[in-house]
Formats: sequence, structure tokens, C-alpha cells
Amino acid sequence: MRKPDYNRRVAVTGLGVISCVGNDRQTAWANLLDGRSGLGEITRFDISRYDHKWGGEVTDFDPTRWLDSKAVRRSESSLHFGVAAAKQALTDSGFEITDANRTEVGVVFGCGGGGQGLFIDNMDALRTRGPRGVSPTFIANGLVDSTSGMIAIETGAIGHNVCIVSACATGTHNVAEGAEAIRRGDCIAVISGSTEAPLLEVAHAGFGNMRGLGSPRPGEPLQTLSRPFDRTRDGFVLGEGSASLFLEDLELAKARGARIYAEVVGYGSAADGWDMIQPIEGGTGSARAMQMAVDRRGVPADEVDLINPHGTSTPMGDKRETEAIWKVFGDRAARDRQALAISGTKSMTGHMMGAAGAFEAFATVMAVAEQCVPPTINYRDFDPECDLWVVTEATPMAIRYGLSNNIGLGGHNGAVIFKRYDGD
Repeated sequence: MRKPDYNRRVAVTGLGVISCVGNDRQTAWANLLDGRSGLGEITRFDISRYDHKWGGEVTDFDPTRWLDSKAVRRSESSLHFGVAAAKQALTDSGFEITDANRTEVGVVFGCGGGGQGLFIDNMDALRTRGPRGVSPTFIANGLVDSTSGMIAIETGAIGHNVCIVSACATGTHNVAEGAEAIRRGDCIAVISGSTEAPLLEVAHAGFGNMRGLGSPRPGEPLQTLSRPFDRTRDGFVLGEGSASLFLEDLELAKARGARIYAEVVGYGSAADGWDMIQPIEGGTGSARAMQMAVDRRGVPADEVDLINPHGTSTPMGDKRETEAIWKVFGDRAARDRQALAISGTKSMTGHMMGAAGAFEAFATVMAVAEQCVPPTINYRDFDPECDLWVVTEATPMAIRYGLSNNIGLGGHNGAVIFKRYDGD
């Protein structure tokens, strides 16, 4: 175990993605730049009795590419997505886990709800077949931390291993805490990220009854239903998937000649302490998290050129997040200034819940690496209460720092900042 060094630099050297816009880094990034929506009618369950019939489903995904058939049978899709994304990120990094280093490679990988599908299936089995119908393996495979455990089994990374859960901010916290584990000296590298499979009928019904789900604009295609910060926004849509970022001590990454996408330079975490559903007035919890991310290592606020926001497309949520952004960045955030680009990728993926922060960290890292901002599709009608420069087309631009922001049910707020790597 190494000594802590809080000035230690942390690099992103690998990326992996399973999502409705693509099941690998290259495809997902290309579709984000093209403004290609991954939303469609839900096929996971019978939608005939629901007003809201749409979601962001992962398609063309074969879990047996990533896990043996026995493990696949015993687990469910959130675990499958997470293991696949983690293995992709590890391969993309070119880092080799060996007997000599495996105790120094950690896994910090979260999930918002865990294997809820397994619990539902086994509850049905209990009711229809009795106690002996319940699988003896479902508990171990359906816990919130089952994916982080399986990633260690599958990759051989047996160092620091945790699963941080903070609702819709889960991914942000796991990525950022993975970087902090490297700075603390717990690890030389971390497989970070998060996963979620929320397209369950009971969850869909619950969010519908919460009045959180949105609808397309009248007379327009269903893909327009997610429109962050647009004046006509009326709710979010569920998506599923996973993303993983392989994080590494920058000096070690340089020594082995690794490709470096970006550096992880800022992290903030704060609670609203206000309400289990509604964000606090003025977005003060989210503002504190973003301010902490800026202050932690002295990121100049006027050099943050991009924010991938939480941007769920809910009337109150987007308003409060706008207020938070203005608290931290002032009038640089104004639409007319065109100084701080807002890239709401949930417009294409829907809300991936616990996986959202990891996917949006992936999108932010790619934007910083490629110096190009993905569009917020479906944005058309300016809302004065959301006075932001919402980018609607793929926009090449100089991005010094990109911030990914997420807000979770229960008042959990997380922000992580990535810096362009200039070779020094």
C-alpha cells in the first residue's frame, strides 16, 4: 500500500459502454455526436395499460460474450451490463492485471437498485411454487454490490472494492471516489463506473404515479419526449445500461505508454437535506457539490467550458439545476454569452438512473478528449428560467475542463471534473 498523495494525478485510460445508443465506446460516441436517439417503445413488459410507453432499452446485447452461461442464468441484466462495460474499459486501457499487481487494482462500481428483477422473479416463484421455488443463488447475485464483486472475479482485480449507492448520482460518486482511492494510495488503478436495469414494470408504474415520466410533444415523434431545459419539457424517460472508466495513476500510465483520454481533477459531494423527491430551493445542494469540485484542486471556474448536466427534462429539476449552475459560474452560464456549453445527453439515452453518472462521465471524457460537444437533441423552445447555452448540434470547440453533474433522489449531489490532457 502506497502513502497518500493528494496531489497525485489520475488519468482516464480506458472506457466501456453498454447503452441504448451503443454497446461500445466508438458506437456510443458516434451516435451521441450524430444526435441519434436510443429511445423507443418498451418491450420488456406489456405496455398496453400505460400512458407512458417509452424507454431507452439496450439491444443486440449478448451477456454470454462477457460471462459464462451459468453466471448469466444466476444473475440479471444490471450485472451483465456492468461486467461487460468494465471488461471493455480494462481492454481499452491496455492495462494487464497480473499476480504481481492484482492486489493494487481496485473496483469502485455502483448500482442504484441492484438486481431488483431477480427479487421480483423469486417473489413470484415463492407465491406460485412455494419456498422450494426460490433460487438459492438469487441473493448473492441480486445485491446492490453484486456487480462490483463479479467484476473482481472476472478480471482478477482484488484490491480495494466498494459499491457506492446514491440514487441517480451513483455513477458520479463511484468514478470520483475511484480517483480518490488512487490518491489515497489504496490502488494504482481502479475499474470505476456504475450500472442499472430499471426497465421493470413496477418501477415504470411507480415513476408514472409519481408524475415524473414525460411525453413527446403533441403530434411529434416519441424521440422528442426527453428535452432537457426546453420550455415544453414535462418529465423524464427511463433508460438502462452501464459505463466504466478505467482510472490510473498518471505517472504509471505515462510510463507504460498508455493512451490518456483526460485527467480527473475535481470532485464534490453534498446533500440537500430537504426532500426525498424534490430538489432544494435554489439548487443549493447541487451548487455546493459543483463548487467543491471546482475548489478541491483549484480548477479555474472560468475555464470550465462544458457541463454535462443532470438534465432529466423535468420542469422543477431542470430549473433548480440551472439555478445551481448560475450560483457557481455566474453569467458565464447565460445563453447569450456562449461561454459554458451545456450538453444534455439524457435527451438521447433517457435517464439511466444509477448508471447515468458513469455514462455521462464517459460522454464528458470523450468530449474533452475529442474537443467536441455532443448535442442536446429536442431542445427548441427557450425557457427564461433555464437561461443556459444548450448546444443543439455537435460543436467542435476548445474544452479545457468538462464537468459532469448529477442529482439523486434523497438529495444526493455529485460533480466530477475532467481536464484535457496536454501531454505534460
